[in-house]
Amino acid sequence: MNLLVRVVYAAVANLARAAVLLAPSGDGKLSRTLRARRGLVQRISARARAVRDSTRPLVWLHAPSVGEGLQARPVAHALRAAHPDWQFAYTFFSPSAEQFADSVGADITDYLPFDRAADADVLLHAIQPTILVFAKADVWPVLVDRATARGIPVVLISGTLGAHSGRRGWWSRQLVGDAYAALHAVGAIDSEHAERLAKLGVGRAALHVTGDTRFDQVWARAHLIDRGSPLLSQLASARLTLVAGSSWPADEAALLPAWRSHSTSGAASATACPRLIIAPHEPTTGHCASIEAWATRAALRCARLSHIEAQTAVHDPDVILVDRVGVLGELYALANMAFVGGGFHAAGLHSVIEPAAFGVPVMFGPHHDMSREAGLLLAAGGARSVSDSTQLDAQLRAWRADAALRQQVGAAARAVVERGLGATERTVHLIEHAMRREALPPDNGGVPVLSPLPPPPGRRGERLQS
Repeated sequence: MNLLVRVVYAAVANLARAAVLLAPSGDGKLSRTLRARRGLVQRISARARAVRDSTRPLVWLHAPSVGEGLQARPVAHALRAAHPDWQFAYTFFSPSAEQFADSVGADITDYLPFDRAADADVLLHAIQPTILVFAKADVWPVLVDRATARGIPVVLISGTLGAHSGRRGWWSRQLVGDAYAALHAVGAIDSEHAERLAKLGVGRAALHVTGDTRFDQVWARAHLIDRGSPLLSQLASARLTLVAGSSWPADEAALLPAWRSHSTSGAASATACPRLIIAPHEPTTGHCASIEAWATRAALRCARLSHIEAQTAVHDPDVILVDRVGVLGELYALANMAFVGGGFHAAGLHSVIEPAAFGVPVMFGPHHDMSREAGLLLAAGGARSVSDSTQLDAQLRAWRADAALRQQVGAAARAVVERGLGATERTVHLIEHAMRREALPPDNGGVPVLSPLPPPPGRRGERLQS
């Protein structure tokens, strides 16, 4: 990191730390991000004093938000199963990951402080990690510098660098170039991302293609789903079902007008009408109220999931409004068709492989260039991209009218997920070598790519939904 960038970065980190003391109350994401860091270093240090056994190896995993957490969690679980004597620390940045973080099952779990040398030194002394592992992209340059100064290997898993990523710009390269060069090992999601990471500074001898661990995560979840669970059994229906997941208002502006005609057309009876299960990305009071207002104007019976679970809602409503987070991955088990949000929203497309793992045909909006998984599904014929409400309506009509077509597209989607299996095993292999300070030997004619392992036996099966 050059001197100017270092000075500016340190000043920003110090300002952020000062803002922690001034953060106002409220439920805003920024306020929560700041308030969560009050007394954070002392909190983690106290937890480490209580649970850390310095005679045991410890893996420190950092994943900033839920998306990266979904890549880190299967690795943490696999490592714990293989090495029950190891300890684990898990840190995150975003308040949205606070609830998710508990599912990792680490010995030490909390937010990560802002990237200051003093705080990094305190945490490294308290946690005493044997290895530091970042998920996907979020490499903190000062923490990497302080860790490598202590001889702690730093690894990046499910390494990702999109073709149009801002991290390829001058400022970002100046900021994180040294940190990427210092990485002991990097498991990239594919060879194209590995090449871009190399150009950003990762040493080629450190690079290996291990795949994206989210494929293992969603596949395992789909195959372990309990259709007799209270959640799914309450929502079971013979009606054709579209599950719209992680939708934003911009997505709903295209989806809901198109869906209105499908909720009444071509059905011999009310129970034969298709139904919509919609899970807003942010199920705030205002967002849920706007969907309920639309349903009222459309003369559709709408019920919130919380009311269905409390048995205070109408039976088998036309629209089920998911008013809490953490259940979408299960709800895709009920889908005959899926719409994934974010494709009409500037924040980017959400996970398209969750419904694909269930063998469900997937649809999304036009802004999917930053999603590798969307590209894989489109290329395989397992998904459709629509640019407006008219195209969305036409695609719904095609899928609704042709069960064989839905089956064909869904099978293609599921096959994409199957082809991505095995990344967790390869990533565990990478971390185990790094823990021993060993370099993985290159193969494929000298190209430093970790040979893919076959998926564990018994994983390949029939479509999971009827």
